[in-house]
Amino acid sequence: MSEPLKQIHLAAHFPGVNNTTVWSDPAAGSHIEFSSFAHFARTAERAKFDFLFLAEGLRLREQGGKIYDLDVVGRPDTFTVLAALAAVTEHIGLTGTINSTFNEPYEVARQFASLDHLSGGRAAWNVVTSWDAFTGENFRRGGFLPKEERYARAKEFLSTANELFDSWRGDEILADRGTGVFLRDARAGAFVHQGRHFDIQGRFNVPRSPQGRPVIFQAGDSDEGREFAASSADAIFSRYATLDEGQAFYTDVKGRLARYGRNRDQLLILPAATFVLGDTDAEAEELAREVRRRQVSGATAIKHLEFVWNRDLSAYDPDGPLPDIDPDLGEHTVARGRAQVRMYRDPLATAREWRELAAANQWSIRDLVIETGNRQNFVGSPATVAGTINDFVQADAGDGFILVPHITPGGLDRFADQVVPLLQERGVYRTEYEGTTLRDHLGLAHPDEVRGERAAS
Repeated sequence: MSEPLKQIHLAAHFPGVNNTTVWSDPAAGSHIEFSSFAHFARTAERAKFDFLFLAEGLRLREQGGKIYDLDVVGRPDTFTVLAALAAVTEHIGLTGTINSTFNEPYEVARQFASLDHLSGGRAAWNVVTSWDAFTGENFRRGGFLPKEERYARAKEFLSTANELFDSWRGDEILADRGTGVFLRDARAGAFVHQGRHFDIQGRFNVPRSPQGRPVIFQAGDSDEGREFAASSADAIFSRYATLDEGQAFYTDVKGRLARYGRNRDQLLILPAATFVLGDTDAEAEELAREVRRRQVSGATAIKHLEFVWNRDLSAYDPDGPLPDIDPDLGEHTVARGRAQVRMYRDPLATAREWRELAAANQWSIRDLVIETGNRQNFVGSPATVAGTINDFVQADAGDGFILVPHITPGGLDRFADQVVPLLQERGVYRTEYEGTTLRDHLGLAHPDEVRGERAAS
């Protein structure tokens, strides 16, 4: 007998202004007005997506001391936006990226527990770290934390937050109007935590929320990040776009769960994915080429080349050849705080490879960045895209996808209207929400149930 088809999980990432979005498109709207967030969230909910995802930007990203106009130019506060969206949606999960390096457990736990109450159990936390002084300059501590310690702090941060969430069991509120007794347990919310990074004690002042704890997401791709996700997360993001790479990542991370007493269903793997739809595959391919050229302007191409060369390349023509000078291997980069800098661990080897590619294909700097940079993951007619997404999930290259449209806020509309119905016809995607919490949508057990199972075993 054949295995039952896996059910596909879909989520939507509101990208703001960066080098994925085409903010200059006439169809693009504001990335900061609430109407944009509301439209985006309602479209995702209409399509029965699991959750909406917001990234966090603690600082404007500059390069060479100047604001980079195609990077994030400012994001509203995550909790403010998600709390507002809780009031205009009913089902969709609300996921916020909150930094564990420059925040404190009590404050973050209080905010997520409050969001979970306000939304009726739809809160999720994408736990991220930051080691760079670039972001740290916004904070009193600056870049105090060596990068090799960031996951140690993140693990203790999360475990401390969980202690705060669990300081309420959920049965403490009696609220007996006859006797006037509100709390049946006056010790509710008491906590003591002593550790390397945090030494706190007191009373947590938000009662047990509908999910017990927010759903935990993790985005690290390093070995430490994968291990952190296997031990502590409910879902992990992946950046792998090809089937083979996705399957390798899936196998690796799922294989780490057993050592923490967890099964494969307790951690979802959700790659980020862009898409371009057309009436035909050929039309979509043509549109994808146009989108990519609009995403990578001449100025953007030069900025990306600087990630590798670690030099000011503003004097170079983006439509001309690559620099004949080698990258600067200095410790201080021209693009501090940008993840792309850390992707190129051997700049000299990358420069040699890129020169060979450019020479063989007669590519300019801009051509090279377009051809070697991130591509749209799913390109084609609605039928083609629906089929490809299903193929990836059934082949264990992921449990679903976090979609990143290139237009804000209407970029999801066509996907919701034309791709989702095709997935539903295949029987691999829900037609209605079957539960009320994000844990229900994702098929995840309540933390109290998981603890009960572990205690019984």
